[in-house]
Amino acid sequence: MIHAVIYSRVSSESERQDTERQTNELIDYAHRMGYTVVDTYEEKVSGFKKNEQRPVFSKMLEDIKTKNIDKVLVWELSRIGRSVLQSLQNIQILHDMKVGIYIKNFNLETLNEDKTPNSLSMFMVQILFAVASMESKMTLARLNSGYQNHIKKYGTQSVGRKKGSIDSDETILERHSDVAKLLKRGLSIRNISAITKKSTNTVLKVKKLI
Repeated sequence: MIHAVIYSRVSSESERQDTERQTNELIDYAHRMGYTVVDTYEEKVSGFKKNEQRPVFSKMLEDIKTKNIDKVLVWELSRIGRSVLQSLQNIQILHDMKVGIYIKNFNLETLNEDKTPNSLSMFMVQILFAVASMESKMTLARLNSGYQNHIKKYGTQSVGRKKGSIDSDETILERHSDVAKLLKRGLSIRNISAITKKSTNTVLKVKKLI
């Protein structure tokens, strides 16, 4: 009998996201495979946090030490760590405890049935992490370049609002359409603020309106 735990995480900056869908689909998968789900761990915290700043993830690691766990089921690679290095370190921590990871969106098992590392899966994991990291950096650079071109073309008058002004929701959304577009693409509040040079309060306000 395979004993598994489920770890679901969403960013604390993405209020519309919910761990429920991740957890439910992983529970369905576990039932189809005949696994016994020992526990579920759900966390709402930024993926940029270190392990010690992710209390639920840390608790899961501590619990695994005292329980007979074979697998950790996660929805996707980005749930595991804040960077390629941290993610691979977390995988190694679990492997040292003879616990494999099942990554649902790529249908990957990091350990074989005999608890040895699955070389092909680990090779794919490293490539996927590297590609995801590269794409993230390219997207941020592309968006920042587009925003700077917007500033050059239209000037800074289109950024921010005059003190004491009262605008309708439609006017605010129109003025900050760049923020709205980035929010819809799923970027974090912090990244959007850095790209658009607008305050996090402005980004939060636009987020509430959309």
